[in-house]
Amino acid sequence: MPDDIRSLTEEQIKERFAVLGYPSFRCKQVMQWLDNGCASFEEMTNLPLAMRQELAREFVIPGVTVLRRLESQLDETVKYLFGLPDGETVESVLMHYHHGWSQCLSTQVGCRMGCSFCATGMGGLSRNLSAAEMLSQIETAQRDRGIRVSSVVLMGMGEPLDNYDQVLQFLKMLARPGGVNIGMRHVSLSTCGLVDGIYRLMEEKLQLTLSVSLHAPNNDIRSRLMPVNRRWPVEELLKACREYIRATGRRISFEYAMIDGVNDSDACAAELASCLKGMLCHVNLIPANEVRGKDHKRSTQARLKRFQQILEQNGLNVTVRRTLGADISASCGQLRRQEREEDQTP
Repeated sequence: MPDDIRSLTEEQIKERFAVLGYPSFRCKQVMQWLDNGCASFEEMTNLPLAMRQELAREFVIPGVTVLRRLESQLDETVKYLFGLPDGETVESVLMHYHHGWSQCLSTQVGCRMGCSFCATGMGGLSRNLSAAEMLSQIETAQRDRGIRVSSVVLMGMGEPLDNYDQVLQFLKMLARPGGVNIGMRHVSLSTCGLVDGIYRLMEEKLQLTLSVSLHAPNNDIRSRLMPVNRRWPVEELLKACREYIRATGRRISFEYAMIDGVNDSDACAAELASCLKGMLCHVNLIPANEVRGKDHKRSTQARLKRFQQILEQNGLNVTVRRTLGADISASCGQLRRQEREEDQTP
């Protein structure tokens, strides 16, 4: 089976080319094409025809194609349903801020974490994405809109640390000067709390922002919302977060979806403040997305403001996530689910 050339490092490609008898400058030519988002070897016109044909037998250049595009009438948010070569689909969201374009990427087809408020996990996990398929989401969106993406959030479909090796490879590809060229300080990686993955990532000493989906201040509530908490309870997760901060010097962002009557009480706010006291972090409060088939409702604005007030009174840095693309259900998982349901309708 042909290998995915986009997910290989430059050194790995050089080694393969040497085996095939090609000089090292051919590797640089191919890398330039790949960095420019080239989708087939046929497009690499400065390579001999015989070489292009041999490369097409030895390698594939995986990418994504736009199946559906939803454009918000409220802001400039664009939601994509991307098709993969094997017929699977993933979602990605392009968002415009004052500092430029940011893109939320998927790292898996589906998710196996099973969080009770999430649309993505309702269908389970189909497979991991390759590093090339992650990068292609950016390249495809840039070509489609004629813009340059300047920051990336790994908060789409899937759990990034459950696909650790390919995500790490993607991050290395992302920063290549000749390609997309997005530095680590412009990357946020979100995890639901895979403690072993946090420790692995800590060793990399990357300058990205680690976002931890906390969503509850104690094990009772969090285990009901997030099955991962039964494996790594709140105490173990926060211990790993403190060690990550000490090792990297980077502030952690704690994501907290505000769910009416579940995790938004004054008592929850006070307990959360106690848990995070003294930690280099900030809390991002998120009005929960209301997903068809789920019972959870988002907290009222009054409750959200009160929760924020309690955290701030306890010395925490708090923001409320700006809602973008509300008219196109911009949170990931819902468009793919709708597409699958339509495919199954006679």
